[in-house]
Amino acid sequence: MNDTLPATLRQLRLSGLLASLDVRLLEAQSHALNHREFLELILQDELAVRADRQLQRRLKAAGFRELKTLDDFDWAFNPSVKKKQIFDLASGRYLREVRDVLFLGPPGVGKSHLAQALGYQAVKLGHAVLYRSVFDVVRDFLHDEAFAGHDKILAKYLKPDLLIIDDMGMKQLPKRSGEYLFEIIMRRYETRSTMMTSNRPLEDWGKLVGDVPSATAILDRFLHHAELIQIAGKSYRLRQQGTKLKDPESESKPANAPIGSDEAPANPKAAIAPFGSGRGNGRSKPANAPTGSEAGSREGS
Repeated sequence: MNDTLPATLRQLRLSGLLASLDVRLLEAQSHALNHREFLELILQDELAVRADRQLQRRLKAAGFRELKTLDDFDWAFNPSVKKKQIFDLASGRYLREVRDVLFLGPPGVGKSHLAQALGYQAVKLGHAVLYRSVFDVVRDFLHDEAFAGHDKILAKYLKPDLLIIDDMGMKQLPKRSGEYLFEIIMRRYETRSTMMTSNRPLEDWGKLVGDVPSATAILDRFLHHAELIQIAGKSYRLRQQGTKLKDPESESKPANAPIGSDEAPANPKAAIAPFGSGRGNGRSKPANAPTGSEAGSREGS
């Protein structure tokens, strides 16, 4: 390769093309590729590298708690989850139609997993996504309001194609939380998609945000174009924990019992018995006996 070519490719920011160029040159020779075919091949390499970098940047910006996928979800454990409905959402049609999504159900049934997995699918489709728990949302607004940064933080929540607000209902939110959430939902209404998860029924939201009028206004707009997904069943986390804690009685080991008790084994390794007792072994070595004693004379014989 010409010594100036790598520098030229770096200057043009074609690092993906540069990384595969040597291999592609050999491939072109062995397969007798014409100039057009070779050019298409190396440009596809560059596009693939750039697409992967963009994906990684969008994933980092999304801020997922964990990288979850639909393939990782245990569909057999919770049959109340409608697989067809979830995979229809994974196609991204709701994003194009600017519809919202609300997951409702008790803790541990998979709401957060599905929300993050659908967020990951949206990222792969090229959409900008932001994932935050409801506590993070309120904390962001309280922090930036104290430093006169309200408009800046609001823009952060209005920009993404998909905003995921997780954990609604875990506990009561601080004062003014209803105002912050209402402003986000109102501004995104019919312009960007929003996804939320909650383990509390909708009638409890007024208590959660401490502001019934704000909660009513939030739900009025959010549910207008929302797809409601209710999930029932047991907690997946508790099932896993129960499996770890399960200890069959047949494998349990009793505490050490006193020697000679009913619980003691038939031939225990007992503590060393005094020489000459019924439990002693005729060949055992006694403790040092006073000189001239019967035990001492036997030991010296």
